Amino acid sequence: MANRIWKLLNTDIKELCSAEAAEGIGEAGKTAAEVAKMFKEQGLDNNSNLLLEVLNSPLAQVVGSGLPFIGIAAKLLAFFIEKAQQQPTLAECIFLVSQAAYLESFKEFLEQDASLLNRIGQTPVSDKVQQLLKKLADLEFSDKAATKTVICFGDSMLATEFNLVLSQRLQQAGLNADEAQILTKRVAANTHRYLIEAWAVSGDAMKHLGQPSISEWREEQEKYHSIDKYLQEQIASLPLEPVFEENFSFKDIYVPLEAKPIDANGKPINDAQALDLETWAKDLLADEKKQNRVMFVEAGPGRGKSVFCRMFADWVRQNLHPVWTPVLIRLRDIPKLQKSFRETLKEAVNAGFANDDGWLTDRNTRYLFFLDGFDELLMEGRSSGGLDQFLKQVGQFQRDCDQNSEMGHRVLITGRTLALQGIERQMADNLERVEIQVMDDRLQQQWLRKWEAQFGAEKTAGFQQFLQDKCCPENVKSELSREPLLLYLLVAMHRDETLKLENFQGTNSTQAKILIYNQAVNWVLTEQRSKLLNRNLTELETEDLRRILTEAGLCVVQSGGECAPVAMIEERLREDNSVKALLEEAQKRIDDNPLRNALAVFYLQQGSKEGSVEFVHKSFGEFLCAERLKESLEEWTEPGKKGRGFNTQDSQMDWEIYDLLGYGALTEEIVEYLMGLLTTPAVAGKESLFRPVELFQRLEYFYLRWCEGEFIDMLPESLPQKKMRLLREQLKTQELGQRQIDVYAGLNVMILLLELHRYGQETPEFKDKMVFYPCGKPNAEGKLHDAKRLLRLMGYSCCIGYFGFLTTVGRFLSGADLSRANLSGADLHGANLSGADLSGAFLHSLFLIHANLSGANLSDAYLYDANLSRANLSGANLSGANLNGANLSRANLSGANLSGANLSGAKLGDENLSDRPLGDVKWNENTNWENVRGLDTALDVPEALRRQLGMQ
Repeated sequence: MANRIWKLLNTDIKELCSAEAAEGIGEAGKTAAEVAKMFKEQGLDNNSNLLLEVLNSPLAQVVGSGLPFIGIAAKLLAFFIEKAQQQPTLAECIFLVSQAAYLESFKEFLEQDASLLNRIGQTPVSDKVQQLLKKLADLEFSDKAATKTVICFGDSMLATEFNLVLSQRLQQAGLNADEAQILTKRVAANTHRYLIEAWAVSGDAMKHLGQPSISEWREEQEKYHSIDKYLQEQIASLPLEPVFEENFSFKDIYVPLEAKPIDANGKPINDAQALDLETWAKDLLADEKKQNRVMFVEAGPGRGKSVFCRMFADWVRQNLHPVWTPVLIRLRDIPKLQKSFRETLKEAVNAGFANDDGWLTDRNTRYLFFLDGFDELLMEGRSSGGLDQFLKQVGQFQRDCDQNSEMGHRVLITGRTLALQGIERQMADNLERVEIQVMDDRLQQQWLRKWEAQFGAEKTAGFQQFLQDKCCPENVKSELSREPLLLYLLVAMHRDETLKLENFQGTNSTQAKILIYNQAVNWVLTEQRSKLLNRNLTELETEDLRRILTEAGLCVVQSGGECAPVAMIEERLREDNSVKALLEEAQKRIDDNPLRNALAVFYLQQGSKEGSVEFVHKSFGEFLCAERLKESLEEWTEPGKKGRGFNTQDSQMDWEIYDLLGYGALTEEIVEYLMGLLTTPAVAGKESLFRPVELFQRLEYFYLRWCEGEFIDMLPESLPQKKMRLLREQLKTQELGQRQIDVYAGLNVMILLLELHRYGQETPEFKDKMVFYPCGKPNAEGKLHDAKRLLRLMGYSCCIGYFGFLTTVGRFLSGADLSRANLSGADLHGANLSGADLSGAFLHSLFLIHANLSGANLSDAYLYDANLSRANLSGANLSGANLNGANLSRANLSGANLSGANLSGAKLGDENLSDRPLGDVKWNENTNWENVRGLDTALDVPEALRRQLGMQ
């Protein structure tokens, strides 16, 4: 645009410079003369209409000259008013100050990155850049366009045009196209803070345009200052934090992870290749067509989800801010989910910039929210009605951001895959899901090289020889040593010479994992104890410390799996007379709190809530919780034994069940550790006190009475009431009522019975002694006294969420004996019923979409109108089953036995009827295929069946 301001500046330089010496020219005139002189000295076009002409000089001079571009622009405006005796238009003002703000922004990035400045600083300008600048000088720029520029510079036409010039200049100086594009976007996104400053300090020159007041400018600057402070204190520091109690940081040992895409059902996408996780996230951020997608990262425990968040968040800070401003939220720190995700964000982000009601609708700031640990939401958020609703809120928020130009934020969320089991169907449909993979050889070697940099080649080579030893179990080589957390524990214990190869002999994956965690506990309590405490704690022996830690593990899990009040741990330990006495004695000898010192021994740190502690990694808490549960389960089979100050008769055991299990759902990880500790105690170096038959009988007795409502009806105070009262006193929360506690206690006992049932069926000597019938034992005629018991329990469990039973027990139903049960109309979508006995069961209208029924016995089952869409029925026995009207679309029936089954009116289509490892589906002359729908679109229909049905 032909700018009147620059026409004055383009006066003959000699005249302007000589005028500088004249009296009365004023500060504005001196500034104009300085600009004219600068242009002349740097060989720039004296007839330019642009302050951006400084980009024609070597870029090092942009920084080295130290020119205050914003001050220059303000004084040039004042000089124009003084000389022309006219007010500039809005377009003229914004065109000038925007250039100054843009240059200030660019100068800031050059000052921050010395390597970049050295790389491109001395390159002279090219003809193409000069042509773009001349084109920019002729740009038609209206007051309307200027108004839009003030609102959001990054979305303005000036940003587009300025970026073209700068991008070309950077490429000409040596950057590649992608590098130049990213840097110019960052410069443009950073320009708004300088534009507001330039407008505010221009004073009288722009007061006729209603520029922001100094107070408004300060508010804007306080917001940017708050963001800068947050990024420096809460993001930049994350990679530099020490790994546990080591002398090195996460940055020193971190290697990028790989992940594979998974579909909406959590299944691997066929032929999908492993991706670099950071590259995947960067590509999704940049993909304009996927701005409505939530980045969803899943993995098992210890796979590196949280470390990825802290490392990638800092990478975004360094390389993409302020195009994207990273905000990291540990979901464990959110005390209560709000009605909307926006409200939850405001509560979760503890920073000044989030206090403004309009912080999410400021077009000049786009946030990348890292939500770490959806499986770590507190109890309210983790209930079956909580997690899926939370994920739906996140999904809707992402859509809103895509559709609302005032927002534009992105969300990346992480968590354990198992936490999603049973709720996939209710989750948001705009999740871009990947699952972190174990390290391959390349990544493992890269990790070990970083370890070598810390501890030398000899130690590292020794560990590699440990892995290569023929006596090292395959599961340790190919599985456990490729998970970041377990790899660290293995190599650190090997470094300290506490890892013994012979201990792993004959162990399976679960047992090996238990061995690693068990030895890690002993390692910290013995080898590292003196390093960590630095105080006199010799009064507490290792076993006493371990006892304290197992109670801490239980308390952390009962508190939501994240952190627990120290007061709660203290209160529970008072029940253990021996530990109580030791703590009291230790208190007399040392000034500090001995319990807090003991808790500091094992990877515990100050929790997010005052007066609380949390494990550095969730897996430690889960393992120690399982160990605490094991101790009680063993004691329950010793009637009359005195322990922890009580007599373990039935009534005491009933209370302990509520005390230990009436808090929430047992996780699959805790159950895995617990069963491993019970059934293979030698792995953990413990004497076997496991009496499986006695334990099964006592838990079954409790279960039968719980089904009748005995415990919740007790007077004067029921056991659920007592546990509710204690939790509210200890946790200062009212999330769980007595019905919820009663349901969790009963369902968790059911989980233990299902696990013991499986163990008994796999052990010949217990096969007939440990059979769990959830709906009661059949009578002599094979009938059930209470076939609908499970249906009633499902209804009762709705008090913990609509899918309360499914999300709590659904993943543990493998091998369950549900023969002749009446489950008609129930919803068991996604449940794991592999190998379950459902023979003769009444399953009318049962919802089994995505369920795993591989190898299940469904012979003579009544499946009329049941929904088995996408279910895995491979190898299932459906002989004689009534599948009239059932929906089998896209189900896997490979190897299934359909002999004598009634498929009349069933809906097929896209299901797999053949799979080489399992063989073809089986049928006979009694199989009824009448009026079957969709068979023509089924996959891999056996040729014999095609001929029988006359299919082409």
